[in-house]
Amino acid sequence: MKKSVISVMSVLAGAIAGAGAIGKVEAGRLHHLQQLSDKHLALFLMMNQWVKVKQEGKSLTSYFEKNGYKKIAVYGMSYAGETLIEELKNSKVEVVYGIDQRADSIYADVNIVSVEGELELVDAVVVTAITFFDEIEEKLSEKVNCPIISLEDILYEV
Repeated sequence: MKKSVISVMSVLAGAIAGAGAIGKVEAGRLHHLQQLSDKHLALFLMMNQWVKVKQEGKSLTSYFEKNGYKKIAVYGMSYAGETLIEELKNSKVEVVYGIDQRADSIYADVNIVSVEGELELVDAVVVTAITFFDEIEEKLSEKVNCPIISLEDILYEV
């Protein structure tokens, strides 16, 4: 009788420990998915603002020209970065290079460098990454001596 009680208790303890471990893993997974969801919502809202800017007949080029930024770098070569480079093509604003953590695996119309590499002198760096702007700005400010601007801020200022 004593052995069967110990066996049942051991099985229950194992089940509880297993359920706790699975719950912890699932909570971490859900947290990651929530962060990803928040990031994509912010990206959607930024791109939606860009569409509104275009519908009003405005261009981001005017922002750069107004501020005297003739040569810029673009940080973040995902959707927003590629779209910004495309918008500035054939304008008076030259995108000198792009900056991305995955510089070795990205192919674009401009040279792509890592933030750890040598960053050529430009009038401004535009950060297209929608999350972690403060951390990115801090890292870039150690490497460049020019304004570091959020694309999102530009879109609401145009």
